[in-house]
Amino acid sequence: MSHTHRYDVIILGSGAAGLSTALQLSDEIAIAIISKRDLDEGSTRYAQGGISAVLDAQDSVDSHVQDTLSAGAGLCDEATVRWVVERGPDRIRWLLEQGVQFTRNEDTDSAGEFHLTREGGHSHRRVIHAADATGLEVEQTLVSRVRERSNVTVFENHLAVDLITTAKLGGHDHRCLGVYALDRLADQVETFVAPFVVIATGGASKVYLYTSNPDVSTGDGIAMAWRAGCRVANMEFMQFHPTCLYHPQAKSFLVTEALRGEGARLLLPDGTRFMAAFDPRAELAPRDVVARAIDHEMKRIGSECVYLDISHRPADFVREHFPMIHARCLEFGIDITREPIPVVPAAHYTCGGIVTDNAGRTDLPGLYAVGEAAYTGLHGANRMASNSLLECLVFAESAAHDIELQRPRAAPVTEVPRWDESRVTEPDENVVVSHNWDELRRFMWDYVGIVRTNKRLQRARRRAELLRQEIIEYYSHFRVSNDLLELRNLVDLADLIIQSAQRRRESRGLHYTSDFPFQDARQCSPTILIPEGYRPRRERL
Repeated sequence: MSHTHRYDVIILGSGAAGLSTALQLSDEIAIAIISKRDLDEGSTRYAQGGISAVLDAQDSVDSHVQDTLSAGAGLCDEATVRWVVERGPDRIRWLLEQGVQFTRNEDTDSAGEFHLTREGGHSHRRVIHAADATGLEVEQTLVSRVRERSNVTVFENHLAVDLITTAKLGGHDHRCLGVYALDRLADQVETFVAPFVVIATGGASKVYLYTSNPDVSTGDGIAMAWRAGCRVANMEFMQFHPTCLYHPQAKSFLVTEALRGEGARLLLPDGTRFMAAFDPRAELAPRDVVARAIDHEMKRIGSECVYLDISHRPADFVREHFPMIHARCLEFGIDITREPIPVVPAAHYTCGGIVTDNAGRTDLPGLYAVGEAAYTGLHGANRMASNSLLECLVFAESAAHDIELQRPRAAPVTEVPRWDESRVTEPDENVVVSHNWDELRRFMWDYVGIVRTNKRLQRARRRAELLRQEIIEYYSHFRVSNDLLELRNLVDLADLIIQSAQRRRESRGLHYTSDFPFQDARQCSPTILIPEGYRPRRERL
């Protein structure tokens, strides 16, 4: 039998954004963390590079701001960028207080205690890291701190189905009341009720056939917020990481940009360097430039991959700075101290998302969004390397602070109905779900990938609409399952990405279309999609 769970705050997602939010709320607040898989499974643990922050005396806030604005190709919100960058050093200190062990400088004459690396788009060394496994170190530390908190209850293997709102229950006001979530192990939908819900579910890169992301990255939070009446923005800007290991047995293993920051070179199969022909920054150009250059060269010469070579650096240096990549590549017979790494681009990061303000508030009162699921104005048309974990940490703190301020004024949540399965039956054709899942990801890769055209986008939109109709019909008649819920969310995300791409009739940042290959100065505003039944908040976002 399903249950109703009552809390003060419900957090959907257990990466850096969700865990940080929980840890910065006071211990008198009853918190539920709903995690789709195990608590430590998500994109954060796979982040290799690090966290960008102004930590060196030779660096400055102005420089970090300008680098971010440049990478964002004119679509960043400058005030938000500065607001985030200014708070970066404090968030790093907070992580240190939690026990995160960043890589320290061995050089006693160095000006700084911690080793800082440099990645694409950065003009200074400002990326603090834990070797090449920063996300894993951050995630494990935050999980440990959360496990110590008696006011936090963790629900692992629970997949959010939909947000509960007053509008959906026939009320006249407009507020989030909680969420329905599928207990994947018990195979039943539970009801979670709270005056505050935080979406920290990450991005939607699994909408593409090839991705560096784990399987959980199906855009659940963005899709649920859209269906609940929240605006989304800049969904056309899906970042493709330029360098994922190309090997039939290596499931989307990302090769960090920090290799290029330490001198790794991109090569054609014949050993020729090519990045200088595309950008004067060569291998240190922003990710969108590098990904398109690789895509162009692969198509030009008919190659299945290109190569990333750091073998010219001392072997001890490579093993010390990139132990995880070195070990992982060795598993596939590649010794990166002696030979280049075969790499290809793969979908990596969702730069758009749910529209929020600097407190993480969405259009729906009581609902917050933090991290990759949110559109804050920080990334613009292209996320600069290592600004993502920074965004998670800064907005987690501001959302937690705002929830603390709003809590005394929050109205208690009244009774909400439990999930009703009385009119559905067991599915009889699961092949429909598996087939549609595969078709969706393939046409998104082929038609809405690194390079787009009007015709491809039109074809993709027609296919997405047909799939949506099939999925709605299936969802209406059969009991929900993990695969069905994720597919339902992915088709919503696909449509949002396609709609946004069709509206931007220029090439800018991560969105490149052969029909409009140049940037248009008249299109320097974010692409904002407004859902049916949208109600503006009374207080301004």
